[in-house]
Amino acid sequence: MTRRYCHRHGYGPVPCSCSMGKLSRLIEPVVLLAIRNNPDIHGYQLLQEIENLAMTDSEVEPGAVYRTLRQLEAAGMVTSRWDTTANGPARRCYRLTDEGLQHLDDWAALIEKRRSEMERFLKVYKGEE
Repeated sequence: MTRRYCHRHGYGPVPCSCSMGKLSRLIEPVVLLAIRNNPDIHGYQLLQEIENLAMTDSEVEPGAVYRTLRQLEAAGMVTSRWDTTANGPARRCYRLTDEGLQHLDDWAALIEKRRSEMERFLKVYKGEE
């Protein structure tokens, strides 16, 4: 197998998703999952958690995460509050609403469907179907 070059990751046996285009819509389910798993998470912690959950090799830009948070909050799926109890500057903390939990469930169902479609694609590609 030929090694592929990625401007971010160098050479590897397969292409990474950096070269596969933007996957910005997949930031939303990752943000929702990170908040569900860490209620009252603040922005910096959220960025770290998203890196662990990301469904791409591409760097997840903080600006895209904060735009997503604002959109989710405007849609009533996320609430935020300022935490002033810690030393240093106040931190905005995020929590899912019931609507946000339902939206995460919808994302999980969609991802499951896409996973099945991708598995079928690979079977056809490999001549197994």
